[in-house]
Amino acid sequence: MTFALDDHWVWDFWLAESGGRHHLYYLHAPRSLGDQNLRHRNATVGHAVSTDLRHWEDLGPVLTPGGPGDHDETATWTGSVVPGPDGRWRMFYTGARFPVSGSAANIETIGVAVSTDLHTWTKEPATVLGADPRHYETYPDGTWREETWRDPWVFADPAGDGWHMLITARATHGDPLDRGVIGHATSPDLVTWTVREPLSAPGAGFAHLEVPQLVTVDGRHAVLFSCDTAHVVGERRDRGEDGGIWAVPVDDPTGPIPAADATLLTGDDLYSGRAVRDHDGRWVLLAFENTGPDTDFVGRISDPLPLGWSPDGQLTVARLQETR
Repeated sequence: MTFALDDHWVWDFWLAESGGRHHLYYLHAPRSLGDQNLRHRNATVGHAVSTDLRHWEDLGPVLTPGGPGDHDETATWTGSVVPGPDGRWRMFYTGARFPVSGSAANIETIGVAVSTDLHTWTKEPATVLGADPRHYETYPDGTWREETWRDPWVFADPAGDGWHMLITARATHGDPLDRGVIGHATSPDLVTWTVREPLSAPGAGFAHLEVPQLVTVDGRHAVLFSCDTAHVVGERRDRGEDGGIWAVPVDDPTGPIPAADATLLTGDDLYSGRAVRDHDGRWVLLAFENTGPDTDFVGRISDPLPLGWSPDGQLTVARLQETR
């Protein structure tokens, strides 16, 4: 049973687990908008819970856009949730601000909200992280339609040395179409953040590497990200490669990330893949259903797909194993 809302599109999502329940945080916007491309300007964060990743109880919105002048005044976008050392949960999320009416141009920043119970969230407006122009392309550079700084994935340093954040970002150099990188920031306490150089290099064949996630499956590390066919560029485009959900093995969870070695997990029909353990401890992949047979946007979240390693050392999902 997929997770869907009758009157809303559902797309990017992230999860947290507590007390045997999976908490799903998802982007949604009303289908009454008519044009699915308008959903990005009207996105809010909803909340649902499940014990098996298949049957969900929807609990409604938990995070909505801010007021005029706020970093998230237009929409609230994708993020991640982690438990902090102070006993509170933190949701790092993308704030979108569209400064020009009728234009796709937007400024993306990363904000944080806190909760004690995963249900009620309070924004902390003093903590907003933006792209550092020393390392990352920004909107004034004029090389891209937006200031790309979104989809924060936060995880604890494996050695216990603070926290890391993976970010969808773009480099300051290289072919303007091929500058997609995984940005990086670090923190000692989940409060104070320092923007670092990218963990991947531009020129890997992606205009953007969206919704990154570090995952450790059976003792081996990989980074998942999404890039649709329309944003596959460079030599990958010349070879006729399609887009979708990608994975790349990494030796060290803190980088570097060899994005040029990434291989497809799924095609464009699924997007924004998230790896999670099910109630039996098995790794599975969830994604939102992107395009159907008629190429229209679907806008719902899939059932879990088994996730594992192929004989050639690539992360794979069950439905592709027979064709690898």
